[in-house]
Amino acid sequence: MKNILVTGGAGFIGSHLVRLLVNKYPEYKIINIDVLTYAGNLANLKDVEDKPNYEFVKCDICDFEKIQKIFIDYQVEGVIHLAAESHVDRSIKDPFSFAQTNVMGTLSLLQAAKHVWDGNFEDKLFYHVSTDEVYGSLGDEGFFTEGTSYDPHSPYSASKASSDHFVRAFQDTFGLPTVISNCSNNYGSYQFPEKLIPLFINNICNDKPLPVYGKGENVRDWLFVNDHARAIDVIFHKGKLGDTYNIGGFNEWKNIDLIKVLIATTDRLLGRKKGTSEKLITYVTDRAGHDVRYAIDATKLKKELGWEPTLQFEEGIEKTVKWYLENKEWMDSITSGEYEQYYEAMYKG
Repeated sequence: MKNILVTGGAGFIGSHLVRLLVNKYPEYKIINIDVLTYAGNLANLKDVEDKPNYEFVKCDICDFEKIQKIFIDYQVEGVIHLAAESHVDRSIKDPFSFAQTNVMGTLSLLQAAKHVWDGNFEDKLFYHVSTDEVYGSLGDEGFFTEGTSYDPHSPYSASKASSDHFVRAFQDTFGLPTVISNCSNNYGSYQFPEKLIPLFINNICNDKPLPVYGKGENVRDWLFVNDHARAIDVIFHKGKLGDTYNIGGFNEWKNIDLIKVLIATTDRLLGRKKGTSEKLITYVTDRAGHDVRYAIDATKLKKELGWEPTLQFEEGIEKTVKWYLENKEWMDSITSGEYEQYYEAMYKG
């Protein structure tokens, strides 16, 4: 039995990873810890919650004593650390929370692993999941590689860059076996609707404005979340200790072009006339420090570990829109209360 601790496993990416690990490795014990903030939802894992190799523990990663106890009680041998505050807009309004969770929370986990494993690092691994935003912004050409210098521009990316540095420091200073991955923008089912794709699908369904920052010309690389979970699985089992792996979808889209694909797909699946929802596009003041372009070079991961995306973007979008339309109850259950207030504050124009 291999005991794997997944942090943030009730969130968007985390729940997809937990599901994959629980189903693929019945001989593993998967311990999911999550503090269940607004973006953590145990309903995301209803299909595996009764599996014998799965257990959930509600825990704040900043609670060092409790984290250490979990390491001891479950004899944790591997960590896949996803728990994080992740929305750039929220980081601009509340950078303290991002520093607390993303930096101090990561440090809490690292210190617990160092203390409990106590130099016995054989068959142990601390895998830190990070973001391409730590690299900053690209011009019209070029790609982020694993050797790209860090140049974070938002409080969110600064907090993730700091956590990346702590992970490497624990490897260099204490010999802790670590690996890091930096991914591009994820999309798919169970994503909290503060992020562009589920937000816009929901707004199209409800004939609400589609708030587009600036002129919508910012470029992002898009990665289907199931493919990201597969990549994490491959890196966890086959990645080289101390290495970094970029995970990208080889899918660059301008925001405005992506939005038009979303509109066309959602309108068609709703039985509406083509272009019906384009009138909902509403240009709003650009985000402070908005990076122009992200683009990941995932060649290393493909060449060394054999991973590559399984879906073309249009196919992934089709699957994603269908899921949200078929799971309206899931969406309705979370788009209320605090979310509504936050939405109004962020996108009032």
